[in-house]
Amino acid sequence: MRTNTSLVVAAAVSLASLLPARPGYAQSLTAEAAISAGVSTDNHVAAAATQVRVFGDADAGIRYYTEASWARTSDVGSDAFGAAYPYGNRVQVVEAYGERMFRPHDALLSVRAGRFRTPFGISSGSDHAYSGFTRAPLVRYDGYFALSNSFLEQGVDVMAGVPRLSVEAGVGRPADIGTAVRRAGTDTIVRLQSYAGPWIFGVSHIRTSPYQPASFAFGRADFTGVDARFMRDGVQLRGEFIAGRPFDGVTTTGWYGDALVHRVGMGPVTAVARLEQLDYDTPVSAFVLHTKRQTVGARVRALKNLSVQVSVLHQSGQLQSAYGSMALDVGITYTIRRP
Repeated sequence: MRTNTSLVVAAAVSLASLLPARPGYAQSLTAEAAISAGVSTDNHVAAAATQVRVFGDADAGIRYYTEASWARTSDVGSDAFGAAYPYGNRVQVVEAYGERMFRPHDALLSVRAGRFRTPFGISSGSDHAYSGFTRAPLVRYDGYFALSNSFLEQGVDVMAGVPRLSVEAGVGRPADIGTAVRRAGTDTIVRLQSYAGPWIFGVSHIRTSPYQPASFAFGRADFTGVDARFMRDGVQLRGEFIAGRPFDGVTTTGWYGDALVHRVGMGPVTAVARLEQLDYDTPVSAFVLHTKRQTVGARVRALKNLSVQVSVLHQSGQLQSAYGSMALDVGITYTIRRP
């Protein structure tokens, strides 16, 4: 199945037309639309997508955020271009929540309610979308027996913090999009985060429902992760390690490390690189998954609103058997923003 160009254009135009102008009263409103397309040598994948985001501040100190997407791919089995949203060929609400922040003395308290990305580790959409990488980390992609960037919670998240330390707790029910849709149940997520100079350190834990069929995936999914970020002088280093079980009787461990570099003299170019590994162990040897991947690439801001992302990937293990050892991804994104 090839991407239908006329359908892509029609969807992009119709969604972009929803961008409202700034109202004439005291509330703030910002709207963005991102129109993307890409091709990969990985099984000759072609993909296209549109995202619309509306966010700002309402009365009574409440912040709001709403995001919807439409995306289509010629191969739903490939993780090419799967960094931020799934490719289900339909318009889907990704996030829609309100958040109230309080500042008692030197502390910070926020309460978020609605539909939001699962707050485990490095999880925000901006961490993975249009950063220069065309794919989600292996530990964060549908179907690899770990987590997914398409995991969403319908519930409440509370964060309390003092200088250099914060704790976050969320309770909700799965509201996932994509192919990894968790079964009904109550999710609990806890995250502790600390700051030290240019470093950010985090520890997260989630207990949730499996997304595999109930006929063989018994029990609950349970993962713990640690993450770190370093930012200084145009260099950002970040990574995550997770360990746990997607259901009873099996284990998944995995990690990735990223480097994003945009120094003076590089002009519109941001260079990126990633090393990662995923290990899924099960008594049924036919379903064991051990794979590694290395990525180098760049994000180039060709025009004010136009960017190009290029990635070269090398992979080994079961993914090499399924898709080959090398792949080249090229994506283009046009962004419209109205404050």
